[in-house]
Amino acid sequence: MTLPRAHELPVCNIPAHPEPDTISPAQQQDYIDKIKALLKAENAALVAHYYTDASLQALAEETGGMVADSLEMARFGKEHPATTLIVAGVKFMGETAKILSPDKRVLMPTLEATCSLDVSCPIEQFSDFCDQHPEREVVVYANTSAAVKARADWVVTSSIALKVAEHMAAKGQKIIWAPDKYLGDYVQSQSGVDMLPWQGSCIVHEQFKADALEKLKAETDDVAVLVHPESPANVIALADVVGSTTQLIHAARDLPQKNVIVATDRGIFYKMKQAAAGKNLIEAPNAGEGATCRSCAHCPWMAMNNVENLYQSLKTGANEIHIDPDIGKQAMRPLQRMLDFSKQGQ
Repeated sequence: MTLPRAHELPVCNIPAHPEPDTISPAQQQDYIDKIKALLKAENAALVAHYYTDASLQALAEETGGMVADSLEMARFGKEHPATTLIVAGVKFMGETAKILSPDKRVLMPTLEATCSLDVSCPIEQFSDFCDQHPEREVVVYANTSAAVKARADWVVTSSIALKVAEHMAAKGQKIIWAPDKYLGDYVQSQSGVDMLPWQGSCIVHEQFKADALEKLKAETDDVAVLVHPESPANVIALADVVGSTTQLIHAARDLPQKNVIVATDRGIFYKMKQAAAGKNLIEAPNAGEGATCRSCAHCPWMAMNNVENLYQSLKTGANEIHIDPDIGKQAMRPLQRMLDFSKQGQ
């Protein structure tokens, strides 16, 4: 079986960006107050991704939850004593939380929030491809379904992908990589690992424009460029730092430059502003000259999470994540391997 071309992969039905929230500040606060009460009553913890709305990130912080990337979200949910986890993010994050905490109830504000990387890697097609290359270890990104994780030998996040690849290259191990082709290209170029990459991509990160970024960088004094490795190679080539969401936040804080151009989802600015107070944070361009919005990088699925549907989920128990027990057990192995590898600091 040959690897599917990008245009042969399933089509993502990308939702339109939602209209601006029409609820009043008083209604917003009412929902927040009710959510806080329900979190206590339900022995629940809120885990929110960096790319969700700032109001949800603030709510997670205020209630003893967690705002993090997918690796830390997974670790927090597994270790927290709450009996209910509510995951504000996209569906694979809720699935990961359930796999790692099968005895906990896992809820999400909406089950419609998916990920272009997840959709681009259907289990039947991917499993057939893996079967054609049994000599290769299967390494999949966290942005995949529970079934794809169950088929894998390793699960990685962007924060440890390169370290895992270097570990495997040192052993002379050949790998299959899925699903993000840009992250795969970056990891292969840095580690030298023998890789067969899948051809998925993130609809947010692949839209960053190298020409416009190069121009913006040249026009800005005392500047550093931070890029997420799901971006195209010509964008990565302009970066001063390439890294996961958490790594980019730390870089914005630690780098000496006053101006910081950031090529990832704009949701990251909530936490980045906290960490890098006093820095001038600039969104990297992701549209061409003349576009209405030259810097409008935001995942439409992440934008589906809001205080209203979060409240409804907690109140009614709607949008609970269920995983087939056999798939959950199989997926637990590579996920636990990821957590162990990260903890060991290899």
